[in-house]
Amino acid sequence: CMAAPTLQQPSFLLANLKADSTTKTLLQRCQDLVKIIDEYPAKELHSIFPWLVESVFGSLDGIIAGWNLRLLHSRSHEYNTAMEFLNPSGPMMKLVYKLQAEEYKYEIPVNYLPGPVKACIQEGVLPDCPLFHNKLQFPLSGLLTLNLALNPFEFFMFNFAYCLITPKSYPQGQHGSSTDSAYFVLVDTYLKYFLPSEGSVPPSPFSDSRGSVTAPSPRSSTVSFAGYGVHSPSLLKHHIFHQPSVNADPAAQEIWRSETLLQMFVEIWLHHYSLEMYQKLQSPQVKEPFSPTEEHVLVVRLLVKHLHAFSNSLKPEQLSSSPSAHSHTHPSPLEEFKRVVVQRFVQQKLYLFLQHCFGHWPLDASFRAVLETWLSYIQPWRYTGEKPNPQPDQNRTVPDKWESFVQENLLMYTKLFQVFLNRTVRTDLVNAKNALMVFRVAKVFAQPNLAEMIQKGEQLFLEPEHVLHHRQPRGYLTPSQGGSFLSSRQRVMTDMVFRVKSHVYALEGQDCQYKQMFGTELRGAVSQRLIQIIAQARQTAKRISDHSSEVAANKSFMSWFGMGSSELNNTFPGAEPEESGECLKKTHEFLDRALENLCQIFKLNQGQLTQLISNLGSSQDDGNCKQLPDCIQGENGLILTDLGRRQILSGLRKFDIHYQGDPELQPIRSYENALLVRLFYRISSLVNERFGGHMNALCSRPDFLGRLGRHYLADPDSTAKLKQSPLSRRTLERNRQPRVSLRPLASYRTILLLLLFYVLGALLSFGPVSSTLLILTGGFLYGLLMTLFGDKLKTH
Repeated sequence: CMAAPTLQQPSFLLANLKADSTTKTLLQRCQDLVKIIDEYPAKELHSIFPWLVESVFGSLDGIIAGWNLRLLHSRSHEYNTAMEFLNPSGPMMKLVYKLQAEEYKYEIPVNYLPGPVKACIQEGVLPDCPLFHNKLQFPLSGLLTLNLALNPFEFFMFNFAYCLITPKSYPQGQHGSSTDSAYFVLVDTYLKYFLPSEGSVPPSPFSDSRGSVTAPSPRSSTVSFAGYGVHSPSLLKHHIFHQPSVNADPAAQEIWRSETLLQMFVEIWLHHYSLEMYQKLQSPQVKEPFSPTEEHVLVVRLLVKHLHAFSNSLKPEQLSSSPSAHSHTHPSPLEEFKRVVVQRFVQQKLYLFLQHCFGHWPLDASFRAVLETWLSYIQPWRYTGEKPNPQPDQNRTVPDKWESFVQENLLMYTKLFQVFLNRTVRTDLVNAKNALMVFRVAKVFAQPNLAEMIQKGEQLFLEPEHVLHHRQPRGYLTPSQGGSFLSSRQRVMTDMVFRVKSHVYALEGQDCQYKQMFGTELRGAVSQRLIQIIAQARQTAKRISDHSSEVAANKSFMSWFGMGSSELNNTFPGAEPEESGECLKKTHEFLDRALENLCQIFKLNQGQLTQLISNLGSSQDDGNCKQLPDCIQGENGLILTDLGRRQILSGLRKFDIHYQGDPELQPIRSYENALLVRLFYRISSLVNERFGGHMNALCSRPDFLGRLGRHYLADPDSTAKLKQSPLSRRTLERNRQPRVSLRPLASYRTILLLLLFYVLGALLSFGPVSSTLLILTGGFLYGLLMTLFGDKLKTH
């Protein structure tokens, strides 16, 4: 039980809280904290704040786990307690505002900042994000322990955002990629609260003696928003870093929280790659600086979707007004923020983040999280808050008003589409999950009007430079600033060209070599390579699906005794467990529709596609699918070529997988008796060791006896295996030595047949010895006939 607040000193308060953290439940601790936050003055709460933040979100180095918000799910008892305490209008935020009013500062080591930001500071360069300006603390010990001094709101949001990327060692069987975790829900809640689509940000429940919350210190007017594209001046008229006046709109006093939250999320979640760093990463020797998890990407997608909804809630009259137009009625700061939020704050860092993920993510189904984040960003029209159109998705035209968004995000469409295609040709498309991803992308880009918008954007980028010579290097100019002598149409055209060029150069650098999405080279690659790979995978999925259906239909009771195929349980080599039957049918459907959409996007001839598919089908029917993948003969066997690897990945060809070691030592099958296999192996080994020389001599004879010996003592398929086996010659020669093999007698099928034969013999009054002699005689006569007429039978 806590003592009365008046009797407590700050040091005792912190000591008591630390002691309680090991003995009390989360609910009890939160109840105590609610009282303390209400009753204690800010001076005493200041001493416990850093510890409290660390105990909730964990330490920045990941050693202290905190409340494990990423593992806390709604089914947990502690979920509601944590959510109520951390709610944007809950006790924790009340503490933040209480400390904010007193201008307290809290330090964060520069080492925990994202790579590019840390590199800037250590090189003595001002970071591009204003969030980190005027906050550097230089300790006496030198530059090795640089810190940032953050205000309480910034400190809280830094720790909250950093919690996502802190390395965590999860208990076995648990992972943090779920979208119903307390962390994921809190991110969503904070976004909706501080970046509201409707209304404004609720005012702070705490005010200082001057009647307004103290905003962060003013930013120097000489520092520009250089990091958010080439548009140098801020487009926010009432910039949130300027101290609001007492009579200002309340939203102007509170908007800084919205920008601080967004900048913190963007910097910590996305800003791990710079253009220079990305170019260096092309070298295989450079170690990857940061690898996001699936959970991380899912949270980034949540951010992207919310920012589109936030931006799209801008009132139409504000959207259409010129950014530099002077008017007596200024829009609210929040409305201005909506207009610039995506392009100014997110675009560049998200582009590098996605480009890195596309290039480094494993070629498996977990890439779906990255893919959907990308598709969410390039389809802002999905997040307008309007009721969905009743017409089906494939007929829904992208409205013309989104043309400027497509132009100002051209690389997000064209460059990332090309990088995705490079992934696709290296991916196993027979897998239904991978096929679905190809279908999703093709479906999005096939939306009516979108391909035309992208193509127009590329044409604008390729406009000759002379159209810009009439303009100053600025993003938005009024006629009074240099464009009056141009016609209205020319002015609009020039603005559009400048927007596209500045976007590409800001994201890829001035010396970028732009590769057109609708150029001859990529169109040829799509029509000749990609579509062929997809069509091959489509045919393979159909063939395997049909084959697995036939095999399933032909299953019989005798398969348990080994008479059926030994591959009944495997649809195809390397298949995932779910890759059979219905999943393969889905693969066929996904790829079928993806082909149609690709033809629509690139205006390809449907007739040629039909011909290609029919050719593939006929070639597989002719038995080409049974050919080996493309190989060259090496010293010890076959070596796959690059073409052969692609044939295997696309499912067009495959090796016939069967055991190529010593037949006597292959794994014991389910249709064999393990005890008998081991017993007969020992007997066979003794016989072969004792009479090996005699058997070799017999099988080496060129006459009839030699042929008869080879029929019983040599493996007739060994020569066929030689063509496909990558085994060394020594191993092959050893396996081809003549020898006695009693292993077939350990098969349940053989045992059953012998048992039936003895039963039949007993019914016909034959004793066991007579029946055994009859079986041996029959076996010998069969071998004799096969030796005499086997070659003739094979030729026929």
